Amino acid sequence: MLGEYRISGRRASEIAASVERGVGTGELPPGHVLPPMRELAARLEVNPNTVAAAYRTLRERGVIETAGRRGSRVRPRPASTPRGSLRIEAPPGVRDLGEGNPDSALLPTLGPALAAAAAVDAEHPGLYGEAPVVPEFAAYARTAMDADGVPEGPVAVTSGSLDAIERVLAAHLRPGDTVAVEDPGWGSVLDLVPALGLHAVPVGVDDDGPVVADVERVLRAGARAIVVTDRAQNPTGASVGAGRARELRAVLARHPDVLLIEDDHGHAIVDLPLHPLAGTTDHWAFIRSAAKAYGPDLRVAVLTGDAVTVDRVAGRQRLGPGWVSRLLQRAVLHLWTSGAVDTAAVARSYGERRDALVHALAERGVAAHGRSGMNVWVPVSDETGAIARLLHAGWAVAPGARFRMSTPQAVRLTVSRLTAADIGPLADAVAAAAGPARPVSYG
Repeated sequence: MLGEYRISGRRASEIAASVERGVGTGELPPGHVLPPMRELAARLEVNPNTVAAAYRTLRERGVIETAGRRGSRVRPRPASTPRGSLRIEAPPGVRDLGEGNPDSALLPTLGPALAAAAAVDAEHPGLYGEAPVVPEFAAYARTAMDADGVPEGPVAVTSGSLDAIERVLAAHLRPGDTVAVEDPGWGSVLDLVPALGLHAVPVGVDDDGPVVADVERVLRAGARAIVVTDRAQNPTGASVGAGRARELRAVLARHPDVLLIEDDHGHAIVDLPLHPLAGTTDHWAFIRSAAKAYGPDLRVAVLTGDAVTVDRVAGRQRLGPGWVSRLLQRAVLHLWTSGAVDTAAVARSYGERRDALVHALAERGVAAHGRSGMNVWVPVSDETGAIARLLHAGWAVAPGARFRMSTPQAVRLTVSRLTAADIGPLADAVAAAAGPARPVSYG
């Protein structure tokens, strides 16, 4: 069962390290079943509790997963191999549509905002012991969320959306707990969940967001948490509409003990209204990042939620980084209040490019999805072949494998760098590369 590789060690830490070495070298490939704990304990002449502790450590590190009586096996995608590494390098002369960055021409100049923040700091230097969240920042963010119907809750600040998601999951869950994730969905979340020792289960997505029947199924099966993208879902562009939100709230209301995490990925870059799900469960978190509209390098996200969740996140944050730079908070506040970004114009710009590409593909018989945001998701019959043909035609795209668990093959195209003149040639290239059109949705 283990081929030539022999697990060694006398202590739990040594056994765990031995397995990790085998995984790292490829001698224990993804999907390989590890020996039952008692069998390995007998082989190593150690107590079965020692092997149990080693396996527990490996689960917490995301190296292995345990499926009840089917035993423990090396994860299909070890957490040490992030999906982000599955990217296509664009050689000279090839346009890169796979990196997922916003249009830099639509991002604001940061100089005035940073200068304004520095001026405040010159008068009132940020020191230890001060409140971790700038009061004016929290008040403005809270008012904006109130206007969008997000339930009342305290405000925390994290270093981006993924940081917030990690902190909320860690505040409530333990290794081995199940988390429902969108499939296809944000590759970083699909990596993060197992890296925390949690078990990810897929929930299908259509243009209106998570599929209700799938959500009901995984929650009934015992999922402890669910991560939902409200708008501009990465990679499909899905956006939760009013009807879908009502259905999802009804499902969540029947499972009040489930932790709900919402990521408003499309904030300030889409013109579709927000339909939050927050407040239907006992513990919830709602997240907004400044990355897409104001600059990925700002690393500032707003988090609100029920009092217990936010208190746990803030308490653990105090024991680590302490706080997100108040200089950055003040800079983002200046960007918000000065109107540095014309959010309607940004949404229109991305929408025109996205809609033009989806329409052009439809004219060529290719089904594509992109209801909001800056990405278009195109199902293909052969992902590897499609990527190779597109590279030959001068376009680099993101492999669907970065974003999916069990959904069909696809590629993701980011429209932020497209011009009107690009749409036709790109659509021709995608149509030639996509293969026979699939009569199914990407969910």
